[in-house]
Amino acid sequence: MTNSHVARDIDTSRPHSARMYDYYLGGKDHFEIDQQAAESVAAVYPGIFVCARENRAFMHRATRVLAREHGIRQWLDIGTGIPTEPNLHQVAQSVVAEARVVYADNDPLVLKYAERLMRSTPQGRTTYIEADVNDPDTLLNAPELAAVLDLDRPVALSLNALMHFITDAQDPYGIVHRLLAVLPPGSALALSHCTPDFDPDTWQKVTDIYNGAGTPVQFRSRQEVARFFEGLDLLDPGVSVGHRWRPDGVVDATDAEVSLWTGVGIKP
Repeated sequence: MTNSHVARDIDTSRPHSARMYDYYLGGKDHFEIDQQAAESVAAVYPGIFVCARENRAFMHRATRVLAREHGIRQWLDIGTGIPTEPNLHQVAQSVVAEARVVYADNDPLVLKYAERLMRSTPQGRTTYIEADVNDPDTLLNAPELAAVLDLDRPVALSLNALMHFITDAQDPYGIVHRLLAVLPPGSALALSHCTPDFDPDTWQKVTDIYNGAGTPVQFRSRQEVARFFEGLDLLDPGVSVGHRWRPDGVVDATDAEVSLWTGVGIKP
C-alpha cells in the first residue's frame, strides 16, 4: 500500500487517540484536530504530558527487565501507536540483539510510518501487522506473526496504554485472556492503564472529552487493572503507579500527575 493510498484512508474529521498521544509526547505526526482535542485534555489535566512520558519510560524499563532477568526474546506489542524512538524493538535489541518483535495496530497512520518499525538488528526480526485487539484470533493467526514469533517459546505481550480504550462492553478481560492463552509458560504480560483513582473529578472530564470526540474510553481502578494479571505471577513491586515501577532514578512526579497503573506478570 502506498503512502498516498494510506493518506486517503486516514480520517481527519475527528481526533484519534494515537495522534493525540503523539502530541502529548511532543511528536509531529498529528493533525490540527488532534492537537485541539489534546489541548482540551491538557486544559483539565495538565499532567497528561507527564503521564505519556512515564508510560513510555515504563515500557522501556519493563522491556529491559524481561530481556535481562527473564530470558524473553520475543514481544507482541499491540496498540503500537505512531513510532517514537526508541521503539520497543530498539530497547529489546539493545539488551539482546536477537530479539524479535511483532507490532500490531489498526490505525492507517501507523501503517504509513511502519517503516520506522522495521529497522531491526541483523540478528533479530521485526514486522508490523494491521490488526485490531478486538479481534484477537485474527491477530494471532496472521501469517506475518507466525513468520516472526515462535509461539512455542515465551512471548511478552505488551499492552501499553491500550486497554482503557476497550470498554467493559467489549470484554477487555476476555481479550487479554485469549491473547495469553496461546502463549506458553514463561511468557509475560506488561500492561499500563490510566486511572481515575487519584483525581476522579478530573478524569471524568478527560473521559467526557474522549467520548465526545468519538473515542470511547474506560479508565479503571487499581483493583480493576489488577484483574488483567489474574493467574500470573506479578513481578515486584506488583501493580504500581507508572513512575514507581522499578524506577531508574529519582522519582520526581506525583501519583496524581502520572495516574497510570502498571505491572508485569509472568505466566506460570
